[in-house]
Amino acid sequence: MEAGSEDTSARLRAAVGRLSRRLRETRAGSGLTPTQISVLFSVVRLGPLTMTELAEREGLNPTMLSRVVAGLCEAGLVARSTDTSDRRVALAAPTAAGRRLRERIQRERSEALALHLAALETAEREAILAAIPALEALAERLR
Repeated sequence: MEAGSEDTSARLRAAVGRLSRRLRETRAGSGLTPTQISVLFSVVRLGPLTMTELAEREGLNPTMLSRVVAGLCEAGLVARSTDTSDRRVALAAPTAAGRRLRERIQRERSEALALHLAALETAEREAILAAIPALEALAERLR
């Protein structure tokens, strides 16, 4: 099978998608939607961000993003404020609780993945570990 074939690309995309969906489910983030978790992770990693920057990064329309951020604010995970240099610009910044939740979700996901990796046959596990640098390079190219 060629690296650029449609079948190979479809299989890789499907495998990555299944892994992503299965790792999303965590006890720590059980009260949040996948979109809320994604927005929270972006705000914690890159914040504070303007609502415009956040909407572009997340691929959400401004109305939907506003609802998502409002829910995160109500949960005490994100704080919304006005930019001091331009009062028309709204900023989203993580709270300490938001940072802690992101950390717990990431830890749960990493622990779940480690547990299942350990259960694989040695050759399968080694193949996956050897592929990590190539997958990281591919992720960078897809930006």
